[in-house]
Amino acid sequence: MTANGIETNARANVELVTVYELSKILSSSLDVTKTLREALNVLSHYLDFRRMMIALVEDGGEALSLAAAVGLSVKEWSSGRYRSGEGIIGRVFASGSPVVVPDISVEPLFLNRTGALDDAGDETIAFIGVPIRAGADMLGVLCADRVVSRRGGFGSDVRVLSMAANLMGQSVALQRVVTDEHERLLHQAKQARREAPRGRFKLDNVVGTSPRMQQVFAEAHQVAPSRSTVLLRGESGTGKEVIARAIHELSTRKSGPFIKLNCAALSESLLESELFGHEKGSFTGATGERKGRFELADGGTLFLDEIGDISPAFQTKLLRVLQEREFERVGGSKPIKVDVRLICATNRNLEKMVAAGTFRADLYFRINVVSIFLPALRERREDIPALTQHFLERFNRENDRNMKLTQGGQAVMMHCYWPGNVRELENCIERTATMAHHDAIEASDFPCSVNRCLTQVLHFVKKDDAVSPVANESTDSDAESCSPPGDAAPVSRPAPSDDKPDGERDRLVWAMEQCGWVQAKAARLLNITPRQMGYALKKYDIEVRRF
Repeated sequence: MTANGIETNARANVELVTVYELSKILSSSLDVTKTLREALNVLSHYLDFRRMMIALVEDGGEALSLAAAVGLSVKEWSSGRYRSGEGIIGRVFASGSPVVVPDISVEPLFLNRTGALDDAGDETIAFIGVPIRAGADMLGVLCADRVVSRRGGFGSDVRVLSMAANLMGQSVALQRVVTDEHERLLHQAKQARREAPRGRFKLDNVVGTSPRMQQVFAEAHQVAPSRSTVLLRGESGTGKEVIARAIHELSTRKSGPFIKLNCAALSESLLESELFGHEKGSFTGATGERKGRFELADGGTLFLDEIGDISPAFQTKLLRVLQEREFERVGGSKPIKVDVRLICATNRNLEKMVAAGTFRADLYFRINVVSIFLPALRERREDIPALTQHFLERFNRENDRNMKLTQGGQAVMMHCYWPGNVRELENCIERTATMAHHDAIEASDFPCSVNRCLTQVLHFVKKDDAVSPVANESTDSDAESCSPPGDAAPVSRPAPSDDKPDGERDRLVWAMEQCGWVQAKAARLLNITPRQMGYALKKYDIEVRRF
């Protein structure tokens, strides 16, 4: 092989590696500013470009401004604005075709706005510009310059820059679609709040008079008559399944079946069989034909809980079913059409998952037609008394008892952080009512009064601790209750919140309020040191109240 052939193969390998690295970067995040800048760094590093720029079209559609650049100063960046047809960049955008300028010093159309000629010296600088497209839409221009003497020919430069521009166009288009959809959903939610009829709404078997829950009820009433797919969002235990059933009962499909499935509880193969069914002999143990949940829900509603936990491979299969409204059983070849209204639920941040590439953007838009956000119980504390009474009355009916909650007992319920939400409150009421020795439930009857709160056991006992929760109780000095000033009862410790700053700040304020704004007590309540508590208060700018 000649030296020229070896050099050509080496160049081809470099281009292949460059495109591969670009695809990884551009699919890693929806932060276009970050990914485009990293992409230009890769291109300039591998392909020996001197300076590079990406100019994207602005909202008006006629002007271009820099979105990312390599080798430009702040002053040069501020000068990087072009109109369609203006200069080389504007011409590439207007024509939609690549342009190569072998020597920018003799090209009259080259505007030199960003100073490409200023530091060229005696070297001949070439300029290459290629369009950035998404389908038929022109999104911008990718351009680069290099010293001509270092390599001959521009064909390979145009080829690799065109491939890079294609990848960038897909990334920019996806980011804009996600942003537009997010803004549309926000506008839709605001519009629904403005247009929501005045007065009280009710849903069967759902307790809630707080403004937040009334908004949920209003949205459920509004969306129920339609066929639109609904995505219920909120923390675990906020009652997503109950709201899903209520939407079904309010819809025109109420006479049809309501079928539910927890997607997180099954492996991918079992999930496929559960949803789509299977034919006899399709796998070991398939002794007969079996209908899946989609068939069982025909004419009614299918509720898929924990939709954010399905694997990327199964997301593709589910997307096809939602698009085509038909599927095939496992081991079968006959397409089956169904008429199903889909309601999904998740406690995950799907937008972050789409950005990270773990959840398909096209499936996200299929299931996120109408979003209903369920508030955490601690965000609607005014509903706690009614919920407590509801669960206590049900306990009395089922157990032929006449249990009542005293004022002190109600204070315990109101002051708990409820990290497990309504599900945890229900568990607490049933457990306490079962173990109480009299019909009046006092503050002392609750497990948290003797440091045996289930939340504390779940979140504060070490995973490898084989000691039972009873044996693991703190000493009297360590179990000092953290009560608010006055006669309020001791409360259970909150579970650590997630990494979101707002949740952490709320947890800190809650702990300080429960302990009368005594930092040492609040630190013990959160199972951290007083020094860590002081640092956290400063970090979240929480003013310590003085009494």
